[in-house]
Amino acid sequence: MYWKYVIRRIVSVFFTYVIIIFIYSALFNTVMEKTIRAQIGEQVKQEMMVQSHIMSAAELKRYQEERLAFHYKRYHLDEPFLSRVFWRAISTLKFDFGNSTIIRSAAGERKVLTIVGEKIPRTILLFTLATAIDIIIGVLLGMKKAQKPGKFLDQSTSIMTMVVYGMPTWWVAMILIMLFVYKIAIFPSGGLHSVPPPQGFAYVLDLLYHLALPLLTLVLIGFWGRAYLTRNIVLSTLQEDYIMAARARGLSERQVLYGHTLRSAAPPIATMSILSLLFSVGGGLIFEGIFSWPGMGNLYWVAIQQNDIPVLMGNLAVTTLFYLSGLVLLDLIYGVLDPRIKVGGKA
Repeated sequence: MYWKYVIRRIVSVFFTYVIIIFIYSALFNTVMEKTIRAQIGEQVKQEMMVQSHIMSAAELKRYQEERLAFHYKRYHLDEPFLSRVFWRAISTLKFDFGNSTIIRSAAGERKVLTIVGEKIPRTILLFTLATAIDIIIGVLLGMKKAQKPGKFLDQSTSIMTMVVYGMPTWWVAMILIMLFVYKIAIFPSGGLHSVPPPQGFAYVLDLLYHLALPLLTLVLIGFWGRAYLTRNIVLSTLQEDYIMAARARGLSERQVLYGHTLRSAAPPIATMSILSLLFSVGGGLIFEGIFSWPGMGNLYWVAIQQNDIPVLMGNLAVTTLFYLSGLVLLDLIYGVLDPRIKVGGKA
């Protein structure tokens, strides 16, 4: 039954996520504990400053030891290594990432969940939107290429695919910045908005103005390869006997292409598209640096540079959850596209 398959996949992915989080916790345990101990020490020091005018030196010393012991027990720092890793993983699974050491949100908050939550919409706005656009263009162009293989459209776009695919994304981005920012001066060089940002509807227009060039860059680079892969997938499907039978029944080429061929070729195209959308949530480290776009990739790089492990841990945990959730969604879509999956059938 299909619902049993769905439950089995969700449970499987959940346990996979738990295992990955435990691995992250073990890898970052030492540095995370140093960060937590430093934060505890700073907090206790501030508490002692408040109490210093009403306590003697001996009382302050005892107060410091008691407060440190309290916080160490609270964060399980007084327990064995495996126990500490376990409790850190549990906190991460509850999205309790704690506070950052250096990085702050736009409002000045140090809560990691707030910092990461601030970056995700910006990454989705640029990378996920660009991926969605190049999926639409790539699939439509790939269908047209497969419809008339070897013709002018197919040959010319295949040559362009080879040319564009050999170009590094960061290099194309810098060329477009040089052309459209410094030569023609149509777009801003980067950033999320102007400084100071405008208010009201002008803020939205200013955001779209800053979004235009990086979005254009990603779309120009992305859809060529997707079109070429779609063309090959669809072209192999067009050779099947049932497609020839559909043509023999007098169906129009549009009905054959979009009604029969695309449905049969949908699983690999859906896989390619959904995986691209999933990877887009992580952002692009170098690309965001070139355009000064404050997304998840930029946050990841800043967290590494400044050794802000709580932010790094939160970034990895959230992007991993997005990716694994997308894999479940992909499996569910496969169940709709391929009826054999619903009943556990085999090819």
